[in-house]
Order: sequence, then structure tokens, then C-alpha cells
Amino acid sequence: MFRGHAKILRLVELLGEVTGRKKLHKMVYIAKKMQIDFDERFQFHMYGPYSEELTVRVDELCSLGLLDEQKESKGAIELYRYTVNELGREFLRQRHVDLGGGEELLLRLNEENSRFLELVSTILFFDYLPYDEMKAKVFTLKSKQRYSEEEFHKAVEFIAEIRQIHKQ
Repeated sequence: MFRGHAKILRLVELLGEVTGRKKLHKMVYIAKKMQIDFDERFQFHMYGPYSEELTVRVDELCSLGLLDEQKESKGAIELYRYTVNELGREFLRQRHVDLGGGEELLLRLNEENSRFLELVSTILFFDYLPYDEMKAKVFTLKSKQRYSEEEFHKAVEFIAEIRQIHKQ
């Protein structure tokens, strides 16, 4: 089994459950931006940073019977819940999987909802731009989400908080 697969499995085990594919993508992206050693490459997509590699790894972990995926319909929305099963836990007991000290950060990220993490990850995706340009880009690309100024500032403060949790 590849190292990247094991890290994703360990992340889900640490959190107990991850609710939502989008949330999983955003947590891995944000953790990667905080220098946690995840291998997945990300590109910008409709819901912010997205990794085809992460999608494939999760599908493979489910196919191998190491990760359980439960699909729940909420009206027109399908929600996926991921948990590590006993076979997955046994797999992890046989390997040392290091999340680079990012456990506290990942637990903190899991406390937030996917909509907020989408905003945070989008801000981080464009953090190479000057602040005003980054802000304008986020509000333009995420106009359908109708984020408020207050939510934007909360996300910026959250980024400062998580940088303190996992010193860069």
C-alpha cells in the first residue's frame, strides 16, 4: 500500500469520521498548506481546491475494504461519511503513519463545516496574491456562495489561528 493511502486512512481514523467528500478535500488541502506532508496535488475547481488523486485514493481504500463509505441522501444532496473499519485499523497497526505533528490541526479543521473550509481553502489557494487582489478573486470566484465580509474576516482569523496551532 502506498504511503499516501495510509496517510488518508490515518487521517480518517484520527477524526473518527469525516462527513463529506468536499470537507475531506478541504481539510487535506489546508493541512498541506500548513506543511503537513500529504502527497496529493490540487487544482482549483468549482468548490475550491480539489485533488483527483485524493478522490482516487479514497475510492481505492473503499474498494480494498479498509475504509467504509456511507451515502446518505438529504433531498437533492448526497452526503458521504467515511470511517475506518476493523480491517483498516489492523492495516494501520502494522504500519507507522506519521502525520507530521498535524493531529491537533486536523482535529481543529474537522470542527468546521465544509462551506467555511471551502472559503478558507480558497483564500489559501490565492495567498500568493496581494491581499486586496486575493480578496477580490475569492469574492468573484465564490459569488454563488454569497460569503459576507464577516465570514471572510473570520476565515482570515481562522487561518492565523491554525498557523499558530501548527507553527510553520
